[in-house]
Order: sequence, then C-alpha cells, then structure tokens
Amino acid sequence: QVQLVESGGGSVQPGGSLRLSCAASGSTSNTYCMGWFRQAPGREREGVAIIYPDRQTTYADSVKGRFTISKNGTGNTSYPKTLYLQMTNLQPEDPAMYYCAAEPRRRPLSSGGSDFRFWGQGARVAVSS
Repeated sequence: QVQLVESGGGSVQPGGSLRLSCAASGSTSNTYCMGWFRQAPGREREGVAIIYPDRQTTYADSVKGRFTISKNGTGNTSYPKTLYLQMTNLQPEDPAMYYCAAEPRRRPLSSGGSDFRFWGQGARVAVSS
C-alpha cells in the first residue's frame, strides 16, 4: 500500500506559477511509476505527466515546456518520498483538481490514470485574473 498526500494548490493569475508536492509513504517493496493527473469540472480526467523509476518522464502536449515533474528519494528502484509538479505560465485551460497517483507497473500517460492503483486526495489549482 502507498499513501499519497498532495499540497501546494492555490490560485494564481494567468502566467503565474505553482508547485504541487505529493508526499508518499507506505510499502517500498516495489518500483512505482508516479504521475500527475487532472480533472476539470465536466471533463474527463487526463494525464499531465508521469515519471518512471528510471526517471524517464512523459508529458501531455498541452503542458510540455510549462510543467516539470520531478521526484526526490534514493535510487531508481524505490518510490520517491516526494513527487513534484512545477507549473509555470499557467493558462485559463489549466484549472482543475490535480491528483498524484502511483502504480507498480509501467503505464502510459494516455491511460488517463485508469490503471493507477494509488491516489491522493487532490489539490485544487485555479487561474483567474
């Protein structure tokens, strides 16, 4: 089992920046890919970014060049203690609930998180002028 707790959400003006954090705890017996997903009201959940145990990353086209996923922790085979999502140049299409998720198997971003097993409670991101 893995427990995930997000923090760092808030409201910024267009063009502003926020950093989301996801504190992970629990079992360390497996490798995990970890990702950020978001869901806006009335829309399906979508993948934002994933970082794999070997630190390879993948991003949604809509956030490439603006968002950066990273993690701390030791080595390439243990889940990180903290996952981050640095968001810059936030735009009106970015507001949503952002969720951190973890999955022992290597999964693609295109799954939208449907096959991620562990989830945080979410952090709200708002962009308004």
